[in-house]
Amino acid sequence: MNLKTWFIFLMISIVGVLLALANTPTIFEYHLLENQQPEINKSDEAFNKMMDVLTHQRCMNCHPNDNIPKQGNDRRPHYFGMARGEDDKGFQATNCNTCHNSENNTYSGVPGAPHWSLAPASMGWEGLTRSQIAERLVDKNANGQRSFDELLKHMTEDELVLWAWTPGIDPNGQEREVPPVSKEEFKNAVEYWLDNGAVIPTK
Repeated sequence: MNLKTWFIFLMISIVGVLLALANTPTIFEYHLLENQQPEINKSDEAFNKMMDVLTHQRCMNCHPNDNIPKQGNDRRPHYFGMARGEDDKGFQATNCNTCHNSENNTYSGVPGAPHWSLAPASMGWEGLTRSQIAERLVDKNANGQRSFDELLKHMTEDELVLWAWTPGIDPNGQEREVPPVSKEEFKNAVEYWLDNGAVIPTK
């Protein structure tokens, strides 16, 4: 093999090695991806726990997209032709607080919690997918200009939100169904999801 042929062979070999190295993940990249996956899984798990609550009828009944509050596990329209009205609390003659007080009424079965009302129209979730609800949840133009910290406080401390776990009895004396996730699990899930960037799963 003459010198020129040897030189060409050497150059081709060097270029081949460089291309191979360029397409091979480094140890650091491999470990980074490997360590990210558990965090992604935890975020997805937190998201799903949170959504198991937000899509339950205890929440959905007060987050309609047609301005009509719903009742019961079958999410039927509220009796007496109730509707959103002014300030999300019905109308003067049929204001929410006429019947709904700051706590459950164990005699009549009428539920109650502080500042009982429908969620703002911008936070209507009825008919939306979990991802669409999450998008609306973190959208400041829809959520009342709440930051993540303010959203966390609202979702984990507001007595009307937490009423979902103490819904009392219905007019027939039957205990109302609570969300399928405990209150503490829900709080932890919301906090974890928000603290880790509020990532909405693509699947």
